[in-house]
Amino acid sequence: MLKSILVIEDDTDILSTIENVLVYHNFAVTGLTHTNDIIESIKTYKPDLVLTDYMLPGMNGGKICQTIKSTKETNHIPVILISAYHRQAISLANFNYDIYIPKPFDIDKLVQAINKLLN
Repeated sequence: MLKSILVIEDDTDILSTIENVLVYHNFAVTGLTHTNDIIESIKTYKPDLVLTDYMLPGMNGGKICQTIKSTKETNHIPVILISAYHRQAISLANFNYDIYIPKPFDIDKLVQAINKLLN
């Protein structure tokens, strides 16, 4: 059975690239360009992993990480945060993500990080 990944990215070009690469690597992928009711989206799509950008309209990726990790039904789901911000500005202690990947990122390293969290 394919592992499922929920990708939250408002840049449709980046989202499309990530989706295509992950599908190529045999993941089931759902892409969202919005942050509306993220917990309900997670309950609907039931992802094995969430990959989110930091800079998003509405709710930033850090808040998404906090919400996922502080909700009983979703706190077991690994979260990868990607961002063009420096890691020092996006503290693990504040947001509780599992892995941080800076933009621009190497797609192979992204796939390696996903495999690390899902295996």
